[in-house]
Amino acid sequence: MPKLIPMAIAYDFDGTLSPGNMQEYDFIPRLNVASRDFWAEVDAYARENDADQILAYMGLMLKKAKQHEVPVRREDFHAFGAEIALFEGVEGWFDRINAYGKEKGVKISHYIVSSGLREMIRGTVIAGCFDAIFASGFMYDHHGIASWPALAVNYTTKTQYLFRINKGSLDVHDHSRINKHLPQEERVVPFSNMVFIGDGETDVPSMRVVKNMGGHAIAVYVPGKRGAKSMASTFLTDGRATLIAPANYTAESRMDQSVKAIIDKVAGNAKLSELAKKRF
Repeated sequence: MPKLIPMAIAYDFDGTLSPGNMQEYDFIPRLNVASRDFWAEVDAYARENDADQILAYMGLMLKKAKQHEVPVRREDFHAFGAEIALFEGVEGWFDRINAYGKEKGVKISHYIVSSGLREMIRGTVIAGCFDAIFASGFMYDHHGIASWPALAVNYTTKTQYLFRINKGSLDVHDHSRINKHLPQEERVVPFSNMVFIGDGETDVPSMRVVKNMGGHAIAVYVPGKRGAKSMASTFLTDGRATLIAPANYTAESRMDQSVKAIIDKVAGNAKLSELAKKRF
């Protein structure tokens, strides 16, 4: 059997695979506060403490949870995650794309690269579809209660995880392989075989890195959401994205056709490279 060509698809989560922010489905309602008020307080908390926005929202989550007696064990976050809605077609997306890739001789791996909470994402129905989930997360004390941020993934640190995928260094605590020089031919997934799918300005550095390294970036937008399509179009005209697509993952949707076209391109480039190596 010929060796399958490696290809990776990395996804943001909020606004990309799911409408809105994951904290808004179950966690914030438990606090009896409007979502806009919670995020406004996060902004104020970050300014007051000169803090990173991601660390600010994580810290405020723990502070508010204690005040309102909202449980924050790992299993509680998983339960919150189970309530998260997904865009149309997402649940069947991974099996369909994997099957198409296999037909073309391409092995697809899927990754989350998100500023959201990994514990919540692991509670969703699609958690098992990912080779790794790179997202913000908490440490837990001896009672199993979230006590401190363990990992905060912001818009610039997202790019680190693209290199982890590229080099096959998937353990976030291990920096030996990610910082080691690896010749291109020894890297697990070439950037040219990588796709990043995201929806907002926080995804721009990741889009830019993947695209500049020879891969592809797809800017997602929610049809009918004010300003969403124009923002995605700006990413395209500014050269940050390869394509734009509505947040619809059903068969024959623009997203479906776009990713399948990229798979075809990856397979075609590999075939062309093999032919170029042969001497007649």
